[in-house]
Amino acid sequence: MTPFFTARNFRAEREGDWARLEALLDIVEKRSAKRLSPAELVELPRLYRATLSALSIARETSLDASLVGYLESLATRAYFILYSGRTPMLRQLIGFFARGWPQAVRGIMPEILLALALFAASALAGYALVVADPAWFAGIVDDGMANGRDMQASKAFLQDSLYGEPKANGLDVFATQLFTHNSQVSILVFALGFAFGVPTMLLLAANGALMGAFFAVYVPKGLGWGLLGWLSIHGTTEIFAILIAAGAGFHIGRAVAFPGARTRMAAAAEAGRRAAITMIGVVVMLLVAGLLEGFARQLVRTDDARYAIALTMLAAWSGYFAFGGRVRGKA
Repeated sequence: MTPFFTARNFRAEREGDWARLEALLDIVEKRSAKRLSPAELVELPRLYRATLSALSIARETSLDASLVGYLESLATRAYFILYSGRTPMLRQLIGFFARGWPQAVRGIMPEILLALALFAASALAGYALVVADPAWFAGIVDDGMANGRDMQASKAFLQDSLYGEPKANGLDVFATQLFTHNSQVSILVFALGFAFGVPTMLLLAANGALMGAFFAVYVPKGLGWGLLGWLSIHGTTEIFAILIAAGAGFHIGRAVAFPGARTRMAAAAEAGRRAAITMIGVVVMLLVAGLLEGFARQLVRTDDARYAIALTMLAAWSGYFAFGGRVRGKA
């Protein structure tokens, strides 16, 4: 049996159902679901399931792309009619935060742990390089972000930047720069994941080295603990968001590099759906980090209070992602 004959028979056996489903969808979209009879309402989900089955077969047997595209479009239309339209926006939001987001994050946990390991290793490397040779600092941190906080800065200057009143071009400006930088990194490490995750890896390493370089400035002056506390107020949320975004990028990169029995496009699309859910949540985390940066950073100036806020946020995020959306007996 030739591929053409197989594809022709495949279409001939099923296109009646597809045409029927399309006709019912047209009625709902152009008029209202109330125009369907009780029998047609029962028929609609059956036809939708039959279309999904046909789509799965078409993908697995590599039938022509136009047929696969048509079935994908038809299945998407039916999905939104059957499911999305039923659920009020508030319920969708509750479902996203109660189940969708934490489940999606757990689904890419191996990639997030990889991102954490790479970030930590890069931070240690950046710290070691600058301590060994201060000239490395200029190669890692540009002058605008350093703004005098370099290896030549005095302890008094650095201490005042951590605990003193906010000043023009002070650490508050640096925090804004860092938040903007980290937000951009979060988006880029995700968006560039399709390139086998390599750009994601490089950006994450560069960001880790940046942090390590700043610690190389503060630690020799005995201010490493203070810098860590100052950064942690919003950093436990902001850096967590970067790691999740990087994990999402790695997830897509892994699917593209190792698609298995699927085509690379199909594997990337499947991974992209899960990664996109996590990135919606990353935007929320960055907003929370911005609020913490804007208020807590200005009002809290003791190490104990800073660490209390940081550890509370870290525990809250960790608990949420570990246990949120779990069904009894399932992950």
